Amino acid sequence: MSVLTRVPQVVGAGLPVPVPGGSVPYANLDHAASAPCLEAVQEAVVRALPAYSSVHRGAGYASQVTTRAYETARETVRDFLGGPEAVVFTRNTTDALNLLAGAVPEGTSVVVFESEHHATLLPWRNAVRLPVPASPGAALADAEQALRQCPAGPRLLVVTAASNVTGELWPIAELAEIAHRHGARIAVDAAQLVPHRPLDARGLDYVAFSGHKLYAPFGAGVLAGRADWLRAADPYLRGGGASSHVGDGVRWAADPEQRHEAGTPNVLGAVALAAACATLAAGWDTVAEHERRLLERLQAGLADLPGVRELSLWGLEHPRVGIVAFTVDGHAPRAVAERLSAEHGIGVRDGRFCAHPLVRHLVGGAAGEGCAEGDTAIRASIGLGTVDEHVDRLLEALAAICDG
Repeated sequence: MSVLTRVPQVVGAGLPVPVPGGSVPYANLDHAASAPCLEAVQEAVVRALPAYSSVHRGAGYASQVTTRAYETARETVRDFLGGPEAVVFTRNTTDALNLLAGAVPEGTSVVVFESEHHATLLPWRNAVRLPVPASPGAALADAEQALRQCPAGPRLLVVTAASNVTGELWPIAELAEIAHRHGARIAVDAAQLVPHRPLDARGLDYVAFSGHKLYAPFGAGVLAGRADWLRAADPYLRGGGASSHVGDGVRWAADPEQRHEAGTPNVLGAVALAAACATLAAGWDTVAEHERRLLERLQAGLADLPGVRELSLWGLEHPRVGIVAFTVDGHAPRAVAERLSAEHGIGVRDGRFCAHPLVRHLVGGAAGEGCAEGDTAIRASIGLGTVDEHVDRLLEALAAICDG
């Protein structure tokens, strides 16, 4: 495998956006929502298009080529994660975790923290919701106590690898050890981790992530992990490909990947996702150093701005990926985001980031049905499309807003 010596390039770098008096290159600081497409991903999709055809059931040349490309993509993703037993292609992380929620055995006790993204928090039936932990140690202790108190039967601990709000890394290896000690399985939402760090899933039971956060925005995601629950569950979708025999009754495919991928799959999405995995796997040191330098620059600059408060679960020194959430005293997050876009060509995210309980906890808002601005924040997220000038432009713009 080749080793990257420079940061992989993204499609659309330098996109001109209008601002008063002219235009500026777009400063995309919203990678955590959807990352731009890698040039290597675009090239892989372009290469696949001439032979694009149906997969698995066609005898024609193009169908055979496309089937090989699709299954090769699956193996590339499997290698990217350290060789999990099953790799099921889905639409995104939300889709993957809903698939898993439908596959857990009847009566499974599910334990999940309220600090999760809604994709991880909401799919489960009768889940035990743990409060936002005050420290990594508290997360371990709370998970251990909850699993110990679960009734006899299957158990599943569901947790993120990196917060989509603050970027902070969760102790997933230690949580996996606790889960297994109590006879439970662990499912990890890796959507915000895998664009930034390698993940060896061999100590985990299930992993879910999205291509659109991994520089492969072609509508594909992954659920990877143990095959037994997936093999025993009803198909996620019922239709062509999920069945091995249809007559008076239906015999579903035993292979969990075939069983849960009914219909014509998103072949180009799988090809794109695999290309992103291969590109990142060739240069994690380069990717990590690029992010570390920019994140330090961003956090140091925010700390110098009066009235700007960075949000954190466990302290600003806790290890994190390139995501920073903050508030600006006296300024509504939506108004700040709109000014950054309209006046400076900067894209950030504002709101609750599909993690309402966590954002309310961090900003001190009251839980309830309302949608007050006091419950929201601003999120800047960096990635392979970020350069020093983007960070500096954001800091200068925020300084002007604070002074105004």
